[in-house]
Amino acid sequence: MKENHDYLSSSGGSNIARLREEGLMLHMKGAGYGFIFCFAVLTAILILMWIGNNLLPAESRDTEDPTPFSYVIETPEVLNA
Repeated sequence: MKENHDYLSSSGGSNIARLREEGLMLHMKGAGYGFIFCFAVLTAILILMWIGNNLLPAESRDTEDPTPFSYVIETPEVLNA
């Protein structure tokens, strides 16, 4: 028994109809891949937010920013005059 994986055989042999069906199938496939990618990114962001809000202690939100340029540079009084 032959396995037929040609889902676009309903067009009756018309080349224009088959081209339209193939284009629609490829567009739907791309939209599905895009949805899966966006859903995966959103899920990763939500998991990180949940970890930050529930598993880390509250004191971790009150500490200073660890980046070296996050502090305010105070200028000498001579420059302000």
